Amino acid sequence: MSTPNWDRLWRSAGIQAVGLFILAFFLHGSPPGVGASPDTLASFYDGSRIRILIAVFLSGMAVLNLLWFAAAIRGALRDAGQDGWGAAVTASSAALGALLFLLLAVCSALAYRIAVPGSPTFAVGLNDFAWACVVLTSFPRAMFIMSGSFGLWRAGMISNALFTACVAAVVLALLGGSTWATGGAWAPVGAYSRFVSPLILLLWVVVVSRVLLTRPATRSEW
Repeated sequence: MSTPNWDRLWRSAGIQAVGLFILAFFLHGSPPGVGASPDTLASFYDGSRIRILIAVFLSGMAVLNLLWFAAAIRGALRDAGQDGWGAAVTASSAALGALLFLLLAVCSALAYRIAVPGSPTFAVGLNDFAWACVVLTSFPRAMFIMSGSFGLWRAGMISNALFTACVAAVVLALLGGSTWATGGAWAPVGAYSRFVSPLILLLWVVVVSRVLLTRPATRSEW
């Protein structure tokens, strides 16, 4: 493949990540919430093991594509003389990827072996730990959006209006890290943590992908 094709493939990885995340979300289904009973956990994870493990595989592929996309942003920022922000993109995407892989490891462990009769207390603890990880991903998500947005703005690749929208996205993503209520929309299993906050990242990835794909390939490292 030629250099422009490799470059375009990396820049389109964000779109691929979004598609895989959405597919995995609907395939996985709605997991038991915080404090779910051992019987509920066993019924969900043991009864839908194959479907959940397929969703984990798709999610893993989505995370890999998200990291490729972060590398494409880093390359574009370096070419534009904004490698400081590019380094922040690399650091935040690595932290986000690590947390997401940890979350996938817990989910696959519950489905593969743990959430079965015989280890109820451990399974309940792992399930609650997974929901804590969901909340904590808000911080590297916000940093990822912030570093990419500020870098692209300083490089003159996005408009002031779009940059303002990106700043709002950073604030909304950060708010996801405060969803520790015991019930309602602001709980770890609530609508904001499960749907609104992750959706902000996916929308940002789509917008930035469009920005990158409209620019000609100038790199020769691929």
